[in-house]
Amino acid sequence: MCNCGLIGTFGRDNAFLDNLSKGEPIVHYDVSVMEDRRPTLAAKVEFLSRPSAYSEPVGEVSRRETHMSWVFLAGDKVFKLKKPVRRAYLDFSALARREVMCRAELRLNRRLAPDVYLDVVPLVQSAQGLSIGGPGEVVDWLVVMRRLEEHWALDRAIEEDRVKASQLDRLVTTLGKFYRHAARPYLSPVAQLNEWHHNIFRDCRFLLDRRLDLPAGLVRTIERVERCFLDKRAGILIERIRDRRIVDGHGDLRPEHIWLTDGIKIIDCLEFNPHFRMVDPFDEIAYLSLECGRLGATWIGDYVRRGVARALHDDPKPELFLFYRCHRAALRARLAIAHLLEPNPRTPEKWRQRTHDYLRIAARDALRLQRLLKTPTVR
Repeated sequence: MCNCGLIGTFGRDNAFLDNLSKGEPIVHYDVSVMEDRRPTLAAKVEFLSRPSAYSEPVGEVSRRETHMSWVFLAGDKVFKLKKPVRRAYLDFSALARREVMCRAELRLNRRLAPDVYLDVVPLVQSAQGLSIGGPGEVVDWLVVMRRLEEHWALDRAIEEDRVKASQLDRLVTTLGKFYRHAARPYLSPVAQLNEWHHNIFRDCRFLLDRRLDLPAGLVRTIERVERCFLDKRAGILIERIRDRRIVDGHGDLRPEHIWLTDGIKIIDCLEFNPHFRMVDPFDEIAYLSLECGRLGATWIGDYVRRGVARALHDDPKPELFLFYRCHRAALRARLAIAHLLEPNPRTPEKWRQRTHDYLRIAARDALRLQRLLKTPTVR
């Protein structure tokens, strides 16, 4: 099966929309009918939950809801429907935007899972009702994926304690090749440093919201050490930006997005926010290390970090890696606890526990980072 959740932010203009469409031709359909005459999201979900909706025989359809999508597991395929949501960080409210984002998801995810992401197809309404493809008015778009067996997902393998070094070697090879050939944007060091300061402030301010009842002293300690790193070691970040170490990466490199098949598959990149995909490869590896450690497999993060360092002939200073991990943990704590501010949060006890787990990891990394920052740098 396929876990197809996405978390991220969104920002773009018309030029970016055009760029996303390059290499994936847009098919023009009749979309002139007003949105309010189209079927509701609930009607689309109900239709796609039926086995009869699919052209190939399907015994049963299981579905999963994420913040931004509905995912339907039907036979040997997965169909993803983006919700028509509009938030401060993304806008999927218009049909045209959802089409562009579906095509971007197909194109970008084919970088690391070319035989998993199969197609983008229209959801159509006619006099006979809804159908996947065929004549009629296009009312939405679906990303079609090959269904993967959850047995091979890295998070499942960690849970069952059956991850092998040979599998991680294949993962390292895949990541090394990906990062070596990834696009490398030109970035302003000053702008990037300002953004780091802003992100730290944003996370701290959110986590200190009194409604959340989180340990304020712990949050402030994490913030203080992160800012200390920026004050004392900003040169490390500047050097990596000037050396063009930043790449157009995956953006959400978590164990549940990695499949340890013979040909490694990595799914669910952040297709809707190119800015958040512009990362230091070791920032992504720090994120993976954080999540593996939270699941009880710290050794995996260490193994992959060393392997990628060899593959890229690049081994950044330990304080940089710790800074990346600490910041990712604080960010994940913010995203986890944010679920509790939703009108009807699902599994609230899960998100509060998850938030405390991330804060503990961030605090532990902050303590280690603080010790390194007390050591004079060697020039």
